Amino acid sequence: RRYPTVELRAEAFNGSTRVPIPSDSAFLKALLLELRLVDEHLFVEQRDTCTRINHSCVHSVSTGAGELWPVLAFHKSGLIYACVPLVEGSLEPRPPLLTVRGLSQGLALLLGIMDYVSPSRKNEAELSAKVGQLRTLLVQACPLGTPLNTNIRSLNGSFEDIQEMPADKEQPAWRSSTYKGKPQVNVCITEKVKCMQYDQRDVVDTWQVYGAVNCKCDIEGSAPSVALSLTLPSNAPPLQDIVVHHCVTSVHPAMLLSTSAEPLHDSVYNGPYKFPFIPPSDSFDLCYYTSQVPVPPILGCYQLVEEGSQIKITVNLKLHESIKNSFEYCEARIPFFNRGPIAQLEYKVSYGQLDLFREKSLLVWVIGQKFPKSLEVSLTGTLSFGTVGKEHPTDYVCTGNTAYVKLYFRIPDFTLTGCYVDQHSVQIFVPGKPKITASRELISSDYYIWNSKAPAPMVFKPLLD
Repeated sequence: RRYPTVELRAEAFNGSTRVPIPSDSAFLKALLLELRLVDEHLFVEQRDTCTRINHSCVHSVSTGAGELWPVLAFHKSGLIYACVPLVEGSLEPRPPLLTVRGLSQGLALLLGIMDYVSPSRKNEAELSAKVGQLRTLLVQACPLGTPLNTNIRSLNGSFEDIQEMPADKEQPAWRSSTYKGKPQVNVCITEKVKCMQYDQRDVVDTWQVYGAVNCKCDIEGSAPSVALSLTLPSNAPPLQDIVVHHCVTSVHPAMLLSTSAEPLHDSVYNGPYKFPFIPPSDSFDLCYYTSQVPVPPILGCYQLVEEGSQIKITVNLKLHESIKNSFEYCEARIPFFNRGPIAQLEYKVSYGQLDLFREKSLLVWVIGQKFPKSLEVSLTGTLSFGTVGKEHPTDYVCTGNTAYVKLYFRIPDFTLTGCYVDQHSVQIFVPGKPKITASRELISSDYYIWNSKAPAPMVFKPLLD
């Protein structure tokens, strides 16, 4: 698909130095050459010279009019996914990749297309049908050349309702389908907590919270107006690094300026967090945010010590008293790298159950849906291992006694920041009484507890006097 709007902007930025995109057939031929899918065994100077070593999926494609850059392309399961992102600035000298906003947008769109197409890869008829639908689906996902919804799979459900052009002049481009029925709004706040704990005096533990507010608004009308507010407890730290969806019509400027890069102080914006918007037809993320919460939800200590041919482990976990003690699941996975299969195991757990996966050299401690009244659980064990084979897990970081425990958990109807959506604060300016459903959840993400008896990769290490 070509976007004249994007090509006009490219010409405005770079004028005569812009390299135009060639015809489809010429572009494909040049791209196949660049990806080494043709003439693979021949030395092609423009592609194979030492100065053109490329470790990313961003390519410079040689065309009759010059070098076309950047071309985002990768080859996966017999299909090529490619796009040419717009560089909003001069191409000479070439800007750093991290400064080209279109690259991340283009990659997200291509990954969305791959997620939509790839399940049908083995069925030729189904694959052809999906590829045939792509052009129409892109009207929704990327109407004017800027990706608005990269979840192509979610657009497929409303395929019959897709309009090539909005019937109503007031209807925004991102509302490319219409809804008929009782108005209803579903809002879900998902917070993910990342954590690195070391239990060492000279190393600072770190944790980060990332939130996303997902909305699905089934409302009649070409441009319905909705307003939604996020609420925090009175003693909660403010939301920061807020990024809003393009459908939001206005926000308080201070809301977007609050950043976690600066220390918290009294002048930091702490609400109200109100978002008026005209919703897209499908599910979308209204906003993203972070917050500097004072404590991680689960504090842990892991000790692994080698004694001769055996390894002794101790794991202690404590749920912070401010955290809701009601999990959908909670487990600690204890992998052993570079050691071979687990041959013998003796253990004792104060709570929950321990599952052994010998060939995977993995222990899974299933804590369950609640911590005990003490909010503390412990595991001790002694292990020995067999001969290391190629099939057993290896890791370049976890060598010697450098090892970790990784926690996996989900707490429904809870957020670490305390953030929630008051259903009474949701305003929908359409006739009828809408049905409003609000939910929230806290999920672990890269939650590591490192062995305190060995060196571990440091996220931050202070300078010692």
